[in-house]
Amino acid sequence: MPRVRHIAVRFAIILGTAAVLPLLAYGVWSLLTLQRATRESIVNGNLNVATRAAEEIRRYVFGNAEILKALAADLQGTGLEQWQQNRILKNYVLQFREFRELTLFEESGEVLATSRVGSPRVSISSHLPEIMSGVSMSAIRVDDDLLPTSVFAIHLSRLNRPAGWLIGEFSLEEMWRMVDRIRIGEHGFALVIAPDGTLIAHGDPDKKALVAQARNMGSHPLVVGPPKEGAPAWAVYDDEGREQVAVAAKIVPLSWTVVVEQPTAEAYANATELQQQLTVAILLGLGLMVSSGFLFGRRFIAPIFALRNATQALAKGQMETRVHIDSADEFGALGASFNAMADRLVELQEDVKRQERQAMFGRMAAGLVHDLAHPIQNIGNSTRLLLRDDLDEDSRYMFRQTIERELETLKRFMDDLRNIVKPRPIERFPMDATASVSEIVEAMRAEAERAGLTVVTSYADQPLVIDVDRFALGRVYRNLMTNAIQATRPGGRVTIVTARAGEFVDISVTDTGVGIPPGRVAAIFDDFVTTKRRGLGLGLAISKRIVEQLDGRIIVESEEGQGTSFTLRFPGAGSPAAAAVAAS
Repeated sequence: MPRVRHIAVRFAIILGTAAVLPLLAYGVWSLLTLQRATRESIVNGNLNVATRAAEEIRRYVFGNAEILKALAADLQGTGLEQWQQNRILKNYVLQFREFRELTLFEESGEVLATSRVGSPRVSISSHLPEIMSGVSMSAIRVDDDLLPTSVFAIHLSRLNRPAGWLIGEFSLEEMWRMVDRIRIGEHGFALVIAPDGTLIAHGDPDKKALVAQARNMGSHPLVVGPPKEGAPAWAVYDDEGREQVAVAAKIVPLSWTVVVEQPTAEAYANATELQQQLTVAILLGLGLMVSSGFLFGRRFIAPIFALRNATQALAKGQMETRVHIDSADEFGALGASFNAMADRLVELQEDVKRQERQAMFGRMAAGLVHDLAHPIQNIGNSTRLLLRDDLDEDSRYMFRQTIERELETLKRFMDDLRNIVKPRPIERFPMDATASVSEIVEAMRAEAERAGLTVVTSYADQPLVIDVDRFALGRVYRNLMTNAIQATRPGGRVTIVTARAGEFVDISVTDTGVGIPPGRVAAIFDDFVTTKRRGLGLGLAISKRIVEQLDGRIIVESEEGQGTSFTLRFPGAGSPAAAAVAAS
């Protein structure tokens, strides 16, 4: 039986498809939109922090460069004495603490004035990159105090002729403090990377040592090349393998890169939590809708289940089954129609049973009248003749034989009826199939010869042992032989064959009689069905029942006008087939 899909489940699926699926699609779209918008907001916020930090660092550096330019303008072409120049340089160092040393050089390299007591530490370098008009700046290095230091250089001129150099050693400690103050969440920090990839500032206290080590960050994606437009953030990994959301802002004149990094888990924590809450809410809503649809569907189609169960019960013969649907809708009307149909089926069944009983009794009565009328009439006639005084002894013997033969016929009718009501018990004993059938054949050979028939036998050379009931199987043999004799015209032939067919033993009874019409072959083993003009039609039904009780099969092959063959097939004693039958 194919598996039936419950209508309640289908109803819930339909409800979910019609009502919940759009809501679910909207929820998914909302989640994706929220996720994208939140991430864009976080990235843009971090990018704004990096941009502001870059601008502050640029102003810080360029502000000090402007101070140095103003100092150069004061010293250039004023004709001050050396001690006056020294005084000015020392005052500037005291006033602007970012300058650690200021030294004025002749074009030839000779020191004109310096803020230091003793020899200056700086020297002229004409290959420094220019960061603004007239001001060059060296790469940042970490000095002996582990502080960032750079050198500014301004080439002086007098009447458009080179007139010397103003060199200043510049401390970028304040830039470090600016970077340290940049915090994104709890674990987001900023770092500054030089054009050659050298790390020059880091806001994470645990990574300050990387600056002192001059860690090269040249492989950082935001140093190798800026992110493409529309993708301002990069996913990078720190030394511990943790994913970071990184954004960058360039300090264009300096070619420095300000990078802001924040752990991805922390950056998107709020968005992830909100997404999880929305997901749970959507799933709860979906579950509630599906559950409601399922429960409502089950309640809605409960009458259909009741009708289905009642229909199955009727199909199994439980004719008293009825349904109780307490509703005033179409289901209630359908239940009432079902009950009316069931009542009508009971009435029709009783009518059919009554008609079958009448037909069966009619067939039995007609068969009994037809088959018993002749024996009873013969018995009556023979009895009246026996009462005559002038009857000789031979006639009396013939009439007594007639009476005994007809009484035997009546006894056989009674046995057939008794076996239909209560079959005799079967007792099994091993026996030779050829020997058992040959006894019956020899006992009935004379009857066949009186009917003008020839009996032909073909027995197996070796014993064919089967476990059967001798007397019950003898009754089957007699029924088949009698049917063959009665169905065959004078001059015909009845053939009995025994043979082994693999693990089975076959006993065949074949005649050359009138045969059985094709449309009646399937019904010849039913009770009270016969193709002969006489008899109740019980012989083959009883024979089939006996053969099946002995774990055998009865096979019929017939061709109308050519004859009929009945084959009894039993498992051979000791064969695997017999063992399987015994086990079952």
